[in-house]
Amino acid sequence: MFARKLSLGVSMAAFALATGVGAPVVASPALASPGLAQAPSAPQVHGRAVYLWDATTGQDLLDKNAGKRLPVASLTKIMTAYVVLRDAKLDDEVTVKREDLEYAWDNDGTTADLEPGDTLPVRELLYALLLPSGADAAHALARVYGPGVPGFVDKMNATARQLGLKDTLYVNADGLPTSRGDGYSTARDQARLAEIALRNPVFKKVTSTSEHSTEDGRYDWYNTNHMLGLPGAIGVKTGSTNAAGFCLAFAADRGGHRLIGIILGENVANRRWDTAETLLDWASER
Repeated sequence: MFARKLSLGVSMAAFALATGVGAPVVASPALASPGLAQAPSAPQVHGRAVYLWDATTGQDLLDKNAGKRLPVASLTKIMTAYVVLRDAKLDDEVTVKREDLEYAWDNDGTTADLEPGDTLPVRELLYALLLPSGADAAHALARVYGPGVPGFVDKMNATARQLGLKDTLYVNADGLPTSRGDGYSTARDQARLAEIALRNPVFKKVTSTSEHSTEDGRYDWYNTNHMLGLPGAIGVKTGSTNAAGFCLAFAADRGGHRLIGIILGENVANRRWDTAETLLDWASER
């Protein structure tokens, strides 16, 4: 059972006991509702920053460095998709250029294996962007809807400001490192962005899809998010670079509550899934 939100709006940030990688975070007794059994202690979490938020009540459930600015790798593509869904029509046709592929290859980015000269509707490129995390798809969409990648990045940053994401800066549409340095965000900002993006039924449908084939059968894409299949899971996005470590934005609808979590800077790839699953179960039992 979810804990009743306190009238004083207690935040986990006020009593987080550890900030190092792999350090445990302990739940505060203040979060227990009067007259109820003590809520179970928060599980041990790993990573430079971990945040769990009940988007339905607005309650912070767990906060480990949630306000620390860090690179977020391909979680960047959440904003890319959000801007595209705002500015484009799903039936718009986008022609893939060789420069889109070369960008991904030259920067060691993951790709959707798009073919130069292929024309795909935006609705399909969103799957290419969010399931295999295609940097080629991100570049193609940014190139068209900037217009031009720099113009698109300007839109991303303007949108971040409009949404109140004050600790977020984008330098490209995919989260890959650049010679000018990485962009950054915080676990808290990314959770807020995920909640807003999930209000769009198209974004929610795409990020909740385990695998997708284009109508013409030319492409098959598989979601890198291993959280799908858990009760109520609805995405959201994975990411990893050397600088960012392994990252995860995850969400689930449990017991009438939408839970959204962010893990940044994990140093063991597969441990993200265990941490996220444990956090969702812990929050559901509160």
